[in-house]
Amino acid sequence: MPEPWPTELRLDKERRVLTVTFDDGTSFALPAELLRVLSPSAEVQGHSPDQRVTVAGKKSVGIVRIEPVGNYAVRLVFDDGHDTGLYAWAYLRELGENRDARWQSYLDDLAAKGLAR
Repeated sequence: MPEPWPTELRLDKERRVLTVTFDDGTSFALPAELLRVLSPSAEVQGHSPDQRVTVAGKKSVGIVRIEPVGNYAVRLVFDDGHDTGLYAWAYLRELGENRDARWQSYLDDLAAKGLAR
């Protein structure tokens, strides 16, 4: 069975939310802060789990531009200058499906390191 395919990406710059809708009818509202701190870029994820960086201070980050990358992903350009992550459709789907758990894990990581949003 093929993976669900995105049918719409809608950016609400004022609310700082990217809504991704898939052809199976599911839709996810992903805050820019979540997308920024969980960027799939090597700068954030590193090249192994022990190299992952906890990104703090992004509570007010916004997305200024969405750039298509082939037919498999988008590059999100954030107003803090970050633009190196390629958000594959499967990764956006995973973030949507696991948003609450991923967000709580991020908040726990911040607290453990004494960092703030």
